[in-house]
Amino acid sequence: MEAKIKSTERPIHFPFLDLKAQFASIRDETIAAITRVMESQQFILGEEVQALEQEMAAWIGVREAVGCASGTAALELGLQVIGIGQGDEVITTPYTFVATAGAIARQGARPVFVDIDPATFNIDPAQIEPAVTRRTRAVIPVHLFGLPADLNPILEVARRHRLAVIEDAAQAIGAEYKGKRVGSFGILGCFSFFPSKNLGGAGDGGMITTQDRDLASRLRQLRVHGSREKYRYEFLGTNSRLDALQAAILRVKLRHLSEWTERRREAASRYQKLFAHYRLEEITLPSAPPDRTHVYNQFVIRCPRRDELRDFLSSRGIPSEIYYPSPLHLQPAFADLNYHEGDFPQAEAASKETLALPIYPELREEHQDAAIKAIAEFYKLS
Repeated sequence: MEAKIKSTERPIHFPFLDLKAQFASIRDETIAAITRVMESQQFILGEEVQALEQEMAAWIGVREAVGCASGTAALELGLQVIGIGQGDEVITTPYTFVATAGAIARQGARPVFVDIDPATFNIDPAQIEPAVTRRTRAVIPVHLFGLPADLNPILEVARRHRLAVIEDAAQAIGAEYKGKRVGSFGILGCFSFFPSKNLGGAGDGGMITTQDRDLASRLRQLRVHGSREKYRYEFLGTNSRLDALQAAILRVKLRHLSEWTERRREAASRYQKLFAHYRLEEITLPSAPPDRTHVYNQFVIRCPRRDELRDFLSSRGIPSEIYYPSPLHLQPAFADLNYHEGDFPQAEAASKETLALPIYPELREEHQDAAIKAIAEFYKLS
């Protein structure tokens, strides 16, 4: 059994994500927006949600955006609106948050996993077509950690086999692929406003983007029990509305999103320079292909002895997170799919080797310095 490595430095403490610092920078704007809603006493849908939908549609570059209760709800409503159901198959990645595959299963369809590109952590386009069967109806590429998936080959496979492409852009608002923002490529784009996202609310919230006005109209019915007029239900929907308070807060934050994204990218660049300075060849840094803009919802490295490194960083007061410690095909919730260890080796390797370091617009340079210095110390002492 290996002895634990002890740090020679005094601990430094800072958060993995500092939402208090973000709020402090927009406090007056946010309080004014909340007050506006409270004085109106209009909390469900209404003008604030409509305004956010219009602003988001323009910002993403699509005709329509439809607010809903969460990023998970966006995926579920998106699958429902295009008719995914019992007996259908939807291809996606096993290396993502559970909501992606869970939304498929909750429609009665089968999630069909294919492995990831080890450089980007996104779905490997070359593995999609071999997984297509006569039951395949859609593909959900995930723009993981803020980096767009390689969309052109995915869209080409989908065109050949007449498959819908639904983008899971929950972690990637503002990310660009060949000069266009994610959420504008597939038939639908799904976004999350969970507080830790680059555009995060004060609770749950989600958005679906589309170029198809008919789909948008049907989505707006789905989120209110299938109704266009009070007490008349044309089909069965659900209650999945975006609250006016959330919309008002998100409208404030949307005005700052481009600046915050640039600061995330600057922090990522600083990490890259620090790793180069310390010559940490053991570490594989996040990939950012030249045709894609990474927005760094997470800064995820690959590293040997990941769990030991994380314990060492924790002893120094340096936070980190693991996304994701087990791929979905090995989760008990998907045991009925009959996948096994070894089926998707790249996803399984990523789950054992990846570590997320703090990254957010307010991250201080001295905290980045401390984090990379500690990583260098760990491998030096090893």
